[in-house]
Amino acid sequence: MASVDQTRAPPHRSLAWWTPAVLLVLAAAGWWWSARMASDMNSPGSATMGAMGVAEEHALSLGAFIVAWLAMMTAMMFPAIAPIVKLYGRAAAAGRVAPLPFFVAGYLAVWTAIGLPAYLAWRALMDPIAEARPWAGRLAGAVLISAAAWQLTPLKSVCLRHCRSPMSFFLRFGATIAKPAGALRMGATHGLFCVGCCWALMAILVAMGTMNLAWMAVLAALIIVEKNAPFGERMAAFAAVVFAVGGAVLLVRPESMTTLT
Repeated sequence: MASVDQTRAPPHRSLAWWTPAVLLVLAAAGWWWSARMASDMNSPGSATMGAMGVAEEHALSLGAFIVAWLAMMTAMMFPAIAPIVKLYGRAAAAGRVAPLPFFVAGYLAVWTAIGLPAYLAWRALMDPIAEARPWAGRLAGAVLISAAAWQLTPLKSVCLRHCRSPMSFFLRFGATIAKPAGALRMGATHGLFCVGCCWALMAILVAMGTMNLAWMAVLAALIIVEKNAPFGERMAAFAAVVFAVGGAVLLVRPESMTTLT
């Protein structure tokens, strides 16, 4: 029996590959759903999210929007949070914390709540963006400049460093995450830090057209690099410069919005 136990792979070894794999599969599903909706929105008479020029009565309900919003968040965020989920998964496999789904559920609950103001903004902007109204272009420019400023704030830096170095986060919660309620709270707290890092990027996405796959891909890549690459903090500062330039162009030439979207 002892020899059998010695040959059995420790739980953390399997977690080393299956946790990131599951996250990538979920992210791929989110990208597939987002791409499907982006394709549908260009179909005449489509009632899906982001449909250009669609009449008010064809807009998605709040519930349908939240489903689409979560698909986008899964696509964009799950690859970036793989390291902390992997770390939590190892602790869960060792029986030191509550099961991993509780942590992920707390994280998703925060982004679900963010979907409500995103829905209101989408309902207000979908037709002006589709019709290339000048004020919509200038608003997008203002959002880009605001995002540039946020990228350089101390609070953004604090949130980003939390996401880049999650070990101290575990130590702060201690034994409370052994229970599901503690794991949910930890996931929600991490989600709030993630919102602190990324809310301005999500505002750009809404201002440019919520289901714009090109902007989704660019911002998702930026999020992954910021949170995981050794030069992530420098990339955040570089992105601020790019956003500021793009915002200035839109303020002066709002018609450029059609090119960017």
